[in-house]
Amino acid sequence: MPSNKSVSDAPIVQFTNCRILRDHQLQREDLWVREGKILNPEKLFFDEKGSADVRLDCKDSIIAPGFIDVQINGGFGVDFSLATDDFKSGIDLVSQKILSHGVTSFCPTLVTSPPSVYHQILPQISVRNGGAHGAGILGAHLEGPFISKEKKGAHPEHCLRTFEAGAFQDLLATYGSLNCVQIVTLAPEMRRSSEVIQELTKRGICVSLGHSVANLSQAEEAVQHGATFITHLFNAMLPFHHRDPGIVGLLTSDKIPAGRRVFYGMISDGIHTNPAALRIAHRAHPKGLVLVTDAIAGMGLAPGRHTLGQQVVEIDGLNTYIAGTKTLSGSVATMDTCVRHFQEATGCSVETALEAASLHPAQLLGIEHKKGTLNYDSDADFLMLNDSLYVQATYIAGEEVWRQDVSGM
Repeated sequence: MPSNKSVSDAPIVQFTNCRILRDHQLQREDLWVREGKILNPEKLFFDEKGSADVRLDCKDSIIAPGFIDVQINGGFGVDFSLATDDFKSGIDLVSQKILSHGVTSFCPTLVTSPPSVYHQILPQISVRNGGAHGAGILGAHLEGPFISKEKKGAHPEHCLRTFEAGAFQDLLATYGSLNCVQIVTLAPEMRRSSEVIQELTKRGICVSLGHSVANLSQAEEAVQHGATFITHLFNAMLPFHHRDPGIVGLLTSDKIPAGRRVFYGMISDGIHTNPAALRIAHRAHPKGLVLVTDAIAGMGLAPGRHTLGQQVVEIDGLNTYIAGTKTLSGSVATMDTCVRHFQEATGCSVETALEAASLHPAQLLGIEHKKGTLNYDSDADFLMLNDSLYVQATYIAGEEVWRQDVSGM
């Protein structure tokens, strides 16, 4: 048998009898993995004269890139906006539990909080690779406190802030550090927001527009200054109006700079967005749709009272409200549920549904060269799913980190 030693001693694993999501299509071919990366089999055969050390029969499963959740506030009893002494064990628990829902990378999200909370929590979040310990952490998503009072949603009003004379310095003083920050959600109509957007973009931080009463021209100006994302489209923003469509109008705006794509998050849980609205957004701008869970601490737990940062929330079925009100406050849907609901509601292809939770968030964060695809040399973070898009197994860097227990089904 030809030797694999010419390039690496690491074992080569060949996943056979599967359909791989590659180049926007499910293709019947094998997946080859070595040292946590996806291999080009042609190079392996012809350049290295190598072959597989291990063959795994996937039993006709779909193999798709791992899901990337760029807006998740917590889950399984853990709230990322609560400053606790064991914050690290909380984030570890969530990163472990979401593996069973196909999430291989995520952005822990903090809702509007006092500066002291950011100062305590952000130093405890570090970017790290995923593995058997749990999904990888791509950096924090800071949703607020520089948002609109009128569209605060579940965010506590007494913690909201505006940009004063210092603008970007105000933001730095509030957060304490931007070391591990990947996304900042702000309201673009706020005075001095343009200079803040430019400063954040310069530092490689994704700026998202949300919790806002911005009109379309204010939203377009924010995009021209570097904003690339919309936080949970339709929620916590002005409703679409035909004379001024507001932030929603970015989906079909002709003022987006050439070569730039605006992405938008959708909470596809059947609660936050009517299926008709989901269809409208998807048909208007399919390549920008990013599925997010916006999950809160109550995800994975029984109905009842839980927290979201400074607020108490009540879970009733799939509905989550600020206690004593009918204000929606995040979701308890898991990412795999959102993918299935999206496919069902829009009638889109399986490929499209899977890419909305993998390729698109990777493109948004500029990491599509290593995450969100099954291209050669990208990270071997992938899922095995059945035809109904239920996750059967989760792999990170080519290692199995979760598998459905068939015996208990």
